[in-house]
Amino acid sequence: MSNQQPTRATTHEVRISRTFDAPVESVWNAWTQPEQVMRWWGPTGFTSPLAEMDVREGGTSLVCMRSPDGHDLYNTWTYHKVVPLQRMEFVQRFSDQHRNQLDPGDLGLPPGIPAEVPHVVTFEAVGDQQTELSVTEYGYPSQQLAELSRAGMQQVLDKLARSL
Repeated sequence: MSNQQPTRATTHEVRISRTFDAPVESVWNAWTQPEQVMRWWGPTGFTSPLAEMDVREGGTSLVCMRSPDGHDLYNTWTYHKVVPLQRMEFVQRFSDQHRNQLDPGDLGLPPGIPAEVPHVVTFEAVGDQQTELSVTEYGYPSQQLAELSRAGMQQVLDKLARSL
């Protein structure tokens, strides 16, 4: 028998914080109301033609981002913890329009993108009219994939800022 401990795969996180010139309720609503999510979901150049939001513990939202060339990418967000106006924890998965989970590689996405990406999103008041939003994503197998996701999320948050 070997005395070696099993090695755990190293994963990388994405952590982004942004302060918005809007009260917590407005930023929370931007993440939970379908018509608002559709204004900002997806990186620069993408639109969001669909957002079916079920933001409650055990609920699953379905969001779609459409690429500039008209290709739709669907995600589900399954919520494990929801504290209104404070925190949401969900697992993001790629899916089809019927919520069936799909492998990211089958969608032509870069190899190694995880099938499930846990997220924690927090909302904190900064004075009366500002909100600090923090997004943490977990489980990327390489720093390169984590940075790719970080770049996309920064673009998404830029669009969110404009929508507020």
